[in-house]
Amino acid sequence: MILYKKVFLILLLVSPIVFGQTKSDEWHLYANSRANYYGVAMANGQIGIVTDDTPLKTKEIILNGVYEGSPENGISRIVRGIEFLNLHLSVNNQEIKSDNIDNWSQVVSMKEGTSTTSFAFKDLVSVDYTILANRAIPYSAMAIVEITPKKDVEIIANNYMVVPDELKEAKSQFRVLKDNQYLMPVFGTTAKTLFGKYIVSASTTFLFDGQNETLKQTGNEVGFSKKLLKGKKYRFAIAGGICTSKDFTDPLNESERQPIYALQEGIDKLVDKHKNAWAELWKTGDIQIEGDLDAQQRVRFALYNLYSFIRPETRQSVAPMGLTSQGYNGHIFWDAELWMYPTLLALQPDMAKSCLDYRSDRLQKAKQKATVYGYKGAMFPWESDDTGEEATTTWALTGIFEQHITADVSIAFWNYYTYTQDKTWLKKEWNVLKETADFWVSRVIKNQDGSYSILNVVGADEYAQHIDDNAFTNASAIESLKNTVKAATILGEPVDARWIDVSEHLVIHSKNGITQNYRGYNGQMIKQADVNLLAYPLHVITNKKQIEKDLEYYAAKIDPKDGPAMASGVLSVLYARLGDREKAYSYFVKSYMPNSRPPFGVFSESANSNNPYFATGAGAMLQAVIYGFGGVEQTDQGLKYNKGLLPRQWKSLKIIGLGVDNKTIVIE
Repeated sequence: MILYKKVFLILLLVSPIVFGQTKSDEWHLYANSRANYYGVAMANGQIGIVTDDTPLKTKEIILNGVYEGSPENGISRIVRGIEFLNLHLSVNNQEIKSDNIDNWSQVVSMKEGTSTTSFAFKDLVSVDYTILANRAIPYSAMAIVEITPKKDVEIIANNYMVVPDELKEAKSQFRVLKDNQYLMPVFGTTAKTLFGKYIVSASTTFLFDGQNETLKQTGNEVGFSKKLLKGKKYRFAIAGGICTSKDFTDPLNESERQPIYALQEGIDKLVDKHKNAWAELWKTGDIQIEGDLDAQQRVRFALYNLYSFIRPETRQSVAPMGLTSQGYNGHIFWDAELWMYPTLLALQPDMAKSCLDYRSDRLQKAKQKATVYGYKGAMFPWESDDTGEEATTTWALTGIFEQHITADVSIAFWNYYTYTQDKTWLKKEWNVLKETADFWVSRVIKNQDGSYSILNVVGADEYAQHIDDNAFTNASAIESLKNTVKAATILGEPVDARWIDVSEHLVIHSKNGITQNYRGYNGQMIKQADVNLLAYPLHVITNKKQIEKDLEYYAAKIDPKDGPAMASGVLSVLYARLGDREKAYSYFVKSYMPNSRPPFGVFSESANSNNPYFATGAGAMLQAVIYGFGGVEQTDQGLKYNKGLLPRQWKSLKIIGLGVDNKTIVIE
C-alpha cells in the first residue's frame, strides 16, 4: 500500500511538469516548450520521420530493413535516409529561423498519425507545418504548410533536402516532366550508402490548392514565390517519397513516381487515404481507459508507436527503437518476440505474423550459426539485420552466449498457432520449431543423475555472464521443446524422444524456496526480470505461492538505476494475476513514468538514459494492460478471457479487437 501511494504521488507531481502540456485529450499530445525536446516518429512501418523543434524541418529519416556497414562499430547499422520534407520560408525577404519565431507549439495526433508545428513570425504571418508518413502509401510522405498572413506579404518557399553524412556521392536534379497537357515538376536527390551497398533516392514536388505556382531551382533548392493577402489563409504541400535499391531495381524512377502520383491525387485525397488507413488500425485494435486521462494517453501513445514501426506482409520485424533512431543499430533482438510481439499478436496479428516471417526467412542462416559453433538445428543470432547472420559487435558476449533468443523465436511461432489454430500455417513453419528443438537437444549436457544442464550462457539478466543453468534460458528451452512435441503431434510429424527427455529433465535450481537465477546465484543485483519470466510469459512456474516468493525476492534485486523498462511491466502482469491491485498498478506506472521524456512522454530505455523511443518498454507496458489488468491469457486453445483486475484510478478498461473474432472486452 505504501509503494502504491508513493508512485501515484510521483505521477501527480511529475506529469504536468515533464510534459508542459497546455491542453490534453485522449488522442492528442500537445507541447508548448522546446526545452529538452525529444521528437516523435511519424512512421508508416516503412519510413520513420522524426520530428524536430526547429520550424519547417525534420530531425532524421529512418529506413526500415535497410542496413549498411558502420565504421564506428564494425557491424551493420540501419540507414538514415535523405530528409526530403524540409522547407526554407521567407516572408518579405526575411527568413524564418529557429530563433526568430514566437508562440511555438506542437501537437501529435495519434489518431491520424500527424505532427503539426505552429508558430508566429513577427507581426507578419502565423504558420502551421504538418508532416506525415502516409500509412496507405508506404514509401510516401508529405508536409502540409498553412500560412495565415497578418498583413499583405510576399513569401518565398523553397524545398531543400538534407543528406546525412553516411550517404555519399549525392546528386540532385530538378526537371519538369510532361504528359500531354500535364506538367510535372520533380525535384530529387540520389546518393549511395557508405560502402555502396544500396542506392537511396528521394523525390518531391509541390502541391497547391487551386492554381499551381511556377517552380524554380535556386542552387540545391526548388520553390516558388507568392503574394498573400491579409487574413486569407494559404495552403500548399511538399509531397514525395524515398526508395532504395533494396526494394527497387530502379529506386530513382520509383521515387519520382511518388510525387507524380501525388500531383494527380492532390493534398486532400492523399491525406484522406492516410487517415482512413489509421482509422482502420484503431478500429481493429485499441485500448480505452475511462477515468485516467494520463494513462489513456500513455497507453495509446505506446500503441501508436508500435503500429507505426511495422506493416503487415512486409516480412520485417521491429527493432528496440523502432523507426525513431539508429539506436542499437536498428537490429532485431528478443525485444521483438518477447516484448512487442505479444501486444501485436493480441491486437494486430497480421503485424505479428510479419515478425515471424522475418525469422522464417532467415532460418537457414540460423542453421549455419548452429553449425559454426558445433551444434545441430538452428541457433538464431542475438542481434539480427537483413542478412540473418550474427550482427552483435564482436566484443559483446551476448552475440555468442545469449542463446535464449532461439527459444524466444520458437515460442513466438507456437503462440501464433495457438492464437489462430491455423494448422496449414503450422505445417508451413514446422521447420522453425523442429530446428530450434534440435538445437537445444544438441546444446544441453547430461548430468550423472540423468538431469540436463545448459552451461556457459548469458541469461536475460545480462549482468551475469558465463553462468550455468540460467533460469530463463533453461525454462524457455523447456517450453520450446514441449511446444515442438505438441506441434509434431498435431501435424503427425515424428516426435524425437530426446525432445521429451530434455524438456522433462532440464534443471531449474532452487534455494531456500526461491527459484535461482542461475546455479550458484547469491543475491546479486540483476539487470532485469529473469526468474519472474518463468511465470509470465512462460508457463513453467504455475504455483501461486512460488510465484509470490519469486516476485518479492527478485523485485528488490532489479537495478533501480539502469535496469530497462520491461521488468516493471512483467511484474505488473504477475501482481494483477495474483489479485494484488495496488502493486499491479504501481508497477504499471513504474513501467513508463521514470522513462518518459519531454515534451510528449516518449519512452527511454531506463530511468537513467535518454535514448527514446524504446518500443520494447512500450510493449511491456501494454502487456501489463492486456495480459494483466485485462485478464487476457495465451493458452494452447487460443486467447482466454479471465475476469481481469481494474486499478482503483480507472472507471473502466475496454480492449477492442482481441482474438481472431475481434472480440471486445470491458473491465469495470
